[in-house]
Amino acid sequence: MKFTKFLAIGAAASLSYGQMASAETQLALSDVLPDGNFQVENAKVFAEKVKEATNGEVVITVNAAGSLGFKGPDQLAAVRDGLVAMADINISQQVGLNPMFGAEGVPFLVTSMDELKEYHTFLRPEFEKLAEQYNQKILYMVPSPAQYVYLKVEVDDIENFRGIPVRGADKNTVDIITSIGMDGVVMPWGELLPALASGRVDGVATSATSGVDGKFWEFLKYIYPTNHTWGSNAVTINLDVWNDLSEEDRAAIETVAADLEPSFWDVSRQGDLNSIATMNENGMTLVPLSDALKAQIAERAGSVQAAFFERVPQALPVVEAFRASKGSN
Repeated sequence: MKFTKFLAIGAAASLSYGQMASAETQLALSDVLPDGNFQVENAKVFAEKVKEATNGEVVITVNAAGSLGFKGPDQLAAVRDGLVAMADINISQQVGLNPMFGAEGVPFLVTSMDELKEYHTFLRPEFEKLAEQYNQKILYMVPSPAQYVYLKVEVDDIENFRGIPVRGADKNTVDIITSIGMDGVVMPWGELLPALASGRVDGVATSATSGVDGKFWEFLKYIYPTNHTWGSNAVTINLDVWNDLSEEDRAAIETVAADLEPSFWDVSRQGDLNSIATMNENGMTLVPLSDALKAQIAERAGSVQAAFFERVPQALPVVEAFRASKGSN
């Protein structure tokens, strides 16, 4: 699909003197997350800085809350097919197109955001190659904060998790929570709140920022810091659109993305702390897991890790390289 460049043309009198305003490229960015989510706010900051850096030649409009009609798993294909110029994509939700997109979420592989940054030095080049195969370019990546499981009931024994229907955003997360004993359900964000209201699910596995977005305190009571996996969003741009930009604008956009990405990671870190505080203020309770329970959960999820490498063997060399780098530190 060819995206339109809007040419602002001066008055006829000005044109007679050969004066014409510069071309302005209008780009829509699709985001399924709601306004106020830190990923959406990051995208808006990025759009503002791109407009400044390109002297107004590239104008990005962030369309939040799925307002363009795409669900999370649709985003990669929508950019690929030119249905939208840009998108803020939950990478792990794209495993239906390529299972390698789940490689960030290997259970209990990464223990902190600092370790995740190290893992990205090995994983991001693979994601960039995949993005190119789907006719797009990754501009920046930002992880969600640490992961939690939210439930209506208090649990102090692994058997108490058994049978609770819990929503996960992607297959990998659902496999992990199912291995623990819960009934995992893959569900896009847009379907979650009605499912909680109706009782279709009685729990959610996601980040703290998403817990605030969904006002989980209206449905759930307890927050369990399982930190079972990690996942990032990537803002991408259709390659046809990208290549149609001037060399100067492309360089400016890449510089803006590289300059902002570290601060966006800091926003994610702080968002975790702020969101837990907000949920506590609204009556939810953070329940630390005992060492014994954490060990039981990790042991059960080990089968998911093994199954992932069997299903996605191309991820194993990346993980082994990361593990080797940790061993050399």
